[in-house]
Amino acid sequence: MAAGGFATRPYRYLIRVSANFGERRRFRMDPIYQALKTRTHQIAARYPRPALYRRHCPENDYSDGFFCKNRLLLALKDAVSGPLSENLGHGFDHAVKVAVDAGLLVIIEGRRAGHSRFSIDRLLLLVQSASLLHDICRVEKDHAKKGADKAREYLAGFPFTEAERNDICRAIHNHEAFKDTVASPTQTGRLISDCLYDADKFRWGTDNFSFTVWDMLHFSKVPVSDFVAHYSKGIDTLVKIRGTFRTRTGKEYGPRFIDIGLAIGRELYSVMETEFHLL
Repeated sequence: MAAGGFATRPYRYLIRVSANFGERRRFRMDPIYQALKTRTHQIAARYPRPALYRRHCPENDYSDGFFCKNRLLLALKDAVSGPLSENLGHGFDHAVKVAVDAGLLVIIEGRRAGHSRFSIDRLLLLVQSASLLHDICRVEKDHAKKGADKAREYLAGFPFTEAERNDICRAIHNHEAFKDTVASPTQTGRLISDCLYDADKFRWGTDNFSFTVWDMLHFSKVPVSDFVAHYSKGIDTLVKIRGTFRTRTGKEYGPRFIDIGLAIGRELYSVMETEFHLL
């Protein structure tokens, strides 16, 4: 696949599922937010996809294919798609993207650690399961901790060992930035936790301004004046996220995700002032 192909290639499962949520998203977005979202997409289109996808296309394709075809993951998707569809901004679409990227990281890091192909496939299953469940309690306070507890309820009906369930739930508990983490007693557990964290934070790049922000604002009915007033604080948080990546691959490629997000966000700020006169 050409280097630029991934920029337009959708996640296969996401295409099949997104249409199911149309009924929930019919209520209209504030016209100003809709216009800002459209303008942001125009800005974001000028930026390339991060180098991670260009340099690791085979690993990305394998992760995507595994996510689409594994029967256990298909069953888990069906179980969580309803609850996650109400988590706009950090809902099902977000979980799918995190799952594929977390799988990509697990493949790269797993090979580096000397894991076998069979072991990496099992790691893929665990990290993609954690990804699907990581924001199951996103709208609640302390969502990572509560999500870990809720995830255990979902996992009870699936053929994981107790150690695997612990690794998945611990990774979910640890995925929120700037919060205390629970140390994993095993290398495998640490790998799953760190890959989930980094994949989730990749979404703070282009995705943050192209999709997440607008879905959150729409879902929460935030007044435009409040959005503008807190915008600079959001940019400051992005800057802090840049230095928190945990895997070797995340540390290599993650800052570029954030740099692109920051560039888009700062240009959008200028647009809000000069074109929309909101400042």
